[in-house]
Amino acid sequence: MSDRVRYPAPGCVVEYMEGNAVQIALVTEEAGGKLRLLLPNRRETRLNASRLLPWLGPLHSADLGREEAVRLLAEHKAERERLAAAVPLAEVWEMAQGEVASAPADWFAELFVSEPTVDQTAAYGRALLGCKSHFRFQPPDFQVFPADVVEKRLAEEKARQAREALMAGGSAFLRLLWDVALRKRDLPSSESSGEWPSPEVAERLEVVLRARMVDPENQEHETLWRALSKGLPDVPHLPLQLLMAWGKLPPHYNFWLDRADYVPGDTWWKPFADEVASLEYAGRNPATDLPKGPQPCLSIDSATTRDVDDAFHVEVADDGWTVTVVLACPALQWPFGGPLDKAVQHRGTSLYLPEGDCHMLPESLGTQAFSLLAGQVRSALAVRVPVSSRGEAGECELAVVRATLDANLTYEDCQAVLDAQAAGDPLPENAAAPFAEQLALGLALARSRQAARIDAGAVIMDRPDPTVTLTGEGEDVVVHMAPAHQAPDAQMLVAEMMILASAAVADWAARRGCAMLHRVQDVALPREYAGVWTAPADMTRVMRALTPSSLEVQARPHAALGLARYAPVTSPLRRYPDLLNEAQLTHMLQQGRPRWSEQEMEARLMTLSPVLEVVGQVQRFRPRYWKLLYFRQQGDRLWWHGVITEENDAFVTVSLPEQGLFVRGRRRLFDDRAHPGMAVDVRLGKVQPLYNEITILECVAAE
Repeated sequence: MSDRVRYPAPGCVVEYMEGNAVQIALVTEEAGGKLRLLLPNRRETRLNASRLLPWLGPLHSADLGREEAVRLLAEHKAERERLAAAVPLAEVWEMAQGEVASAPADWFAELFVSEPTVDQTAAYGRALLGCKSHFRFQPPDFQVFPADVVEKRLAEEKARQAREALMAGGSAFLRLLWDVALRKRDLPSSESSGEWPSPEVAERLEVVLRARMVDPENQEHETLWRALSKGLPDVPHLPLQLLMAWGKLPPHYNFWLDRADYVPGDTWWKPFADEVASLEYAGRNPATDLPKGPQPCLSIDSATTRDVDDAFHVEVADDGWTVTVVLACPALQWPFGGPLDKAVQHRGTSLYLPEGDCHMLPESLGTQAFSLLAGQVRSALAVRVPVSSRGEAGECELAVVRATLDANLTYEDCQAVLDAQAAGDPLPENAAAPFAEQLALGLALARSRQAARIDAGAVIMDRPDPTVTLTGEGEDVVVHMAPAHQAPDAQMLVAEMMILASAAVADWAARRGCAMLHRVQDVALPREYAGVWTAPADMTRVMRALTPSSLEVQARPHAALGLARYAPVTSPLRRYPDLLNEAQLTHMLQQGRPRWSEQEMEARLMTLSPVLEVVGQVQRFRPRYWKLLYFRQQGDRLWWHGVITEENDAFVTVSLPEQGLFVRGRRRLFDDRAHPGMAVDVRLGKVQPLYNEITILECVAAE
């Protein structure tokens, strides 16, 4: 016979919920639904009968002494806890699921026990109350969740438990890592030490730190991060510093690549190996029916360049010259829209950093199969442009040709030849000497073109950037900075050739209604700003009037170049916009129509612009990081020569021309004579490369 009772009379064992836990008690008094209860800890409480859980009993004598009542409560409590721990909840749910939508506790107990006692029923009730993923208590019954709800609630419960574990072990560990980052202590050597979180928490913590490093505005982990980082300083790049202190990232880690989702090295293309192999074969074996390109054909690049995407040939014409700019032509066989193309577009451009180059294309393509290497036949886009002696460019002709370069020359060798020619000295014995005539013609043409562009309003900033090199690894890396080798004539020759070719194809495409990506800087400049600028203060003044150039489909002027339109096309191995433009031109030549309409080019640009922006940040900020580290390694006792470029009541900005850097100091450090153009010597300190901080500590007028 069941020992359950229907009404909580004195002597009845009852249970109720308090603090999200089941409490057991014995009724000592009852009056109108108001109960007085004795608890196992010998204390008493009052409770409405409506709050009791729907399993009452057993009923003991109302005359029990306090000690006997406490003993009985302890026995019932222990028995119910023991029985509840043994309830097979998974089997209970499987048997009930689909049979009933809801049922009382005794119904579930009867699935496994015939005529269950009240202790057994209470044990099942306790177990079901604790299994919130499968059951919901809706007094007096338990609702049985269907399978899909159970799966969702289990996932939520798992996430909750993981979050609680992360908070419990993660916050303290982050504070430990910050102390390690500040060099206040060493990282514990053993993960088994009490200061390390569990492997599961550590894994989750690393995920959160990496996510915040890549995207500081990440909303997915915002609340969690605020809780984890409570008590830590609100400094830039905190997750990066903690990961480096943890040893998960090496010292001086280039997090900008992660933010751009740009994979360094030359293995990123392995999933597309078949496409790469096919393109490699096509690049090394151009069509035999293509016309031959001009001879001699030369490229001029820095000594470290491996991806050669442009070359030239100059010949004398009646009123000036005819120049043919020869461009590497991966666009002829490029699989636009395919997996490899999408990966390359996601890279957007090659990166040239002190720690190493990151090529836009697989190196077997960009530095080998499509690269214009001397003595090797390649498909190429030839841009033939007549240029008058006044530097005026005529209408260009385009053709796809088989090009074979005579030489890959360096700026240094070409400058030596040009210097010897200017001085009337014997030519140096180097690789450029046999092509002295071509170099002389190219320089004459380039000077004429530059003069014509300046007449049209071009603004040219002559601001050489130093060469930054690294030795050593990790914490022991040492930054070296030296003036770049000066080859002004050779560099100007190449620059003018490339500007000429990009302007010429922009005009060619405009006349034929061929949509292109244009580099635009549509701003009105004072006429006196045209020219070549070398003084830091002058360059700063002129730069204030310039707006950054933008990439657009609509052809509009480029003020700084002094051109009505400019469509970059000369670096298809290094820049994705150039590859797209080249594809438009070659398709127009072969099919009589552009590959993409203006609307399609606009759509491509919308996808490409964010990529170029984030990758551009890598190219801007990473070299500056190494420059700042160089100054920190030099210490704060050295003096550096500079020129004031801007000043106001609060701050003065100084250009360090030899280091290619601008620094700022408070106005009070400078005397009353400080003005733009004034030469000064400055002492620098408080250098934080990661935070992009460097400060002028002291300044004196240069002697």
